[in-house]
Amino acid sequence: MRLPHSRAMMTVLIVTIAAWVIVLALGNGERLSFLAGFIPVRVSGVVVPGALPVWLTPLTATLLHSGAIHLGFNMLMLGYCGRFVEYALGAKGAVIVYVIGAYAAAALQYLADPASVIPMVGASGAISALVGAYALLFSQRKGKAVTHRYGHWLHVLWLAAGWIFVQLLVGLASAPSGVSIAIAAHIGGFVAGLLLARPLLLWRYRRA
Repeated sequence: MRLPHSRAMMTVLIVTIAAWVIVLALGNGERLSFLAGFIPVRVSGVVVPGALPVWLTPLTATLLHSGAIHLGFNMLMLGYCGRFVEYALGAKGAVIVYVIGAYAAAALQYLADPASVIPMVGASGAISALVGAYALLFSQRKGKAVTHRYGHWLHVLWLAAGWIFVQLLVGLASAPSGVSIAIAAHIGGFVAGLLLARPLLLWRYRRA
């Protein structure tokens, strides 16, 4: 299968990889995670000396990753789902999904644990928004939901429920190993993508 052309999402992918290489070369990834990662407790006014403004960190956190596997998996999802979302929504639409997804991910992560001092890093939340938009745009409705008056929203709820279930399973599986995974962020990003996909699609073709 030939993947559709993508400029915006491939630019995001290249910039993210370049940022990881620079951080790796500098050798101060742990310190940068506190300066540029999203730390929920900072929303309440806790100050981290030298850190970027907290309102900016949901975006800068997408440029930081904990390792090559973390980066590689995220870039695989970005490169695949991002291409199709950009094909459907256009470059501006895909970027809007990515950016709002990053903030939605941070917001839900904060609500899940507002006192957390652990930096949230990685593009998983923003990419989850692309996955959500991709799922809504390219999946097929089944059964009575196709003709139901509220078919669109039933489809959204079904996809959201499935993603939340998967994320909860991931959380349970990773708990014994002590690995911290921002499950709430993944859910927040995915739901944002679900909610944005149709309005952005209608906006793109509003003059068609």
